[in-house]
Amino acid sequence: MAQVKAKRHGVSLDMTAMCDVAFLLLTFFILTAKLRPDEAVQVTPPTSIAQTPIKDSEIITVTVAADGRIFVGADAQPVRVGMLDRIGAKYNITFTAAEREQFKLMENFGTPIANVKQLLNLEPAERKAEGVQTGIPCDSVRNELGDWVLYARMLNPKQRIVIKADSEAEYKVVKNIIDALQTQNINNFNLITGQESRPVGSAKKK
Repeated sequence: MAQVKAKRHGVSLDMTAMCDVAFLLLTFFILTAKLRPDEAVQVTPPTSIAQTPIKDSEIITVTVAADGRIFVGADAQPVRVGMLDRIGAKYNITFTAAEREQFKLMENFGTPIANVKQLLNLEPAERKAEGVQTGIPCDSVRNELGDWVLYARMLNPKQRIVIKADSEAEYKVVKNIIDALQTQNINNFNLITGQESRPVGSAKKK
């Protein structure tokens, strides 16, 4: 007697729930994403074979442009506002709520303290115009960079200092920065460099 074969039914999969989850995840990531503001100056650091990564949290970045101008920035927004408030108290400068909000959104800046208030009242595009940000003074006469770094570390002592200098910047500018840091008893800091291939046959340090 011939065996009766059961009819095959096509498999159907309802993807409605999967689509809902995908759109929910996409919406979540869009709403929680943190947009990184533009830096005041773009630099091209020198290359090295160092492979030690630097975390992009709890750091204070001192940037040196190719023409020697010095910029500073903190990654944490509360630290930025705290820096501004303490600088204002020291130099008798009052900042409005709107100015404090603008400073909180700035990745870095490079202008003397006397010009900070004027800088904050410019449009973001105007701040990048040539001659607007002339750099933060950093020498034995006016060590304003030391003030910014000091107040930032007072707000969060765990912050690390990194120096990001353009490959075309003069060494004496970087040396002035190191001297300014040492006046605050800061002897440990990192230098940001680009990645360079390790020479063939060289031993990898452990």
